[in-house]
Amino acid sequence: MRTKLAFSGHESFTCKQFWLKKAYDFAVSNKTFNDEISVVDLGVGKNMVASLRYWSKAFGILDENDGITRLAKYLFGVRGKDPYLEDLGTIWLLHYTLIKTNKASLYSLVFNEFRKERIDFTKDQLHAFLKRKCQELNPSTYNVNTINTDINVFFRNYVKPHRDDKVEVEDDFSGVLIDLDLIKVYKQKSENTIVTWYKLDAQERIDLPSEIILYAILDNYPGKKSISFRELLVGSNSPGVIFALTADNLYSKIIQLTNQYKQLIFTETAGNQVIQIKGDLEPQTILDDYYKG
Repeated sequence: MRTKLAFSGHESFTCKQFWLKKAYDFAVSNKTFNDEISVVDLGVGKNMVASLRYWSKAFGILDENDGITRLAKYLFGVRGKDPYLEDLGTIWLLHYTLIKTNKASLYSLVFNEFRKERIDFTKDQLHAFLKRKCQELNPSTYNVNTINTDINVFFRNYVKPHRDDKVEVEDDFSGVLIDLDLIKVYKQKSENTIVTWYKLDAQERIDLPSEIILYAILDNYPGKKSISFRELLVGSNSPGVIFALTADNLYSKIIQLTNQYKQLIFTETAGNQVIQIKGDLEPQTILDDYYKG
């Protein structure tokens, strides 16, 4: 994980379901986000233009120079596999990409590090963790208001709002990551106050396609021919970490993949569990297999 931390840029907006396709279409038309007319072309306010651009880069749809990425063409192009993000497998893929690009540091820090310390937490506990990471890595990046805003947007990206919550109509269930249902919320009484707690624990992800897991493995460990099960469970940007999988769930997914791909062999010798990759397997090919199915 890179040591440079990046916060803010989203203008307090979550990433909306239609924004990534909108950013792709905008970039294909050779238009620029800095043009005054971009608010008209994109049909959103000025702050939303900046947010849309930010999220498009964070999700790996646009590169640093606002260029269209391979993933963007694959999903949103003329023969795009899922231009309107109707397949939950695509949302899992985007969740992986968001963390892997690490352009929004909070997401990588939460899934790779924070949830190893605690799976039940409050906003204050998450803030304290992020403050500590800033002090360790980039003291100049810490700003109390910026971190608080990032945390609020993080929860709005993942947590389904309750009908009695005060949320804007456009934000209600419109976030691109909402349907993953990764973070649960519950409340506990502490002395005379009600404290909101968040839970991000390892679970069996029945709706997570095994091909998306294999894509993540091949993308995160390029060229590696032998990877331990433990690395896949707890390693940096590993499927076990990013998708918050239980060991049993990851194991069953891997066995499923070895039955699906003859190039994959899973060995369990003297307690050492290792997945071996024989021959060539390309991440793009795995996605092709998924979307063909």
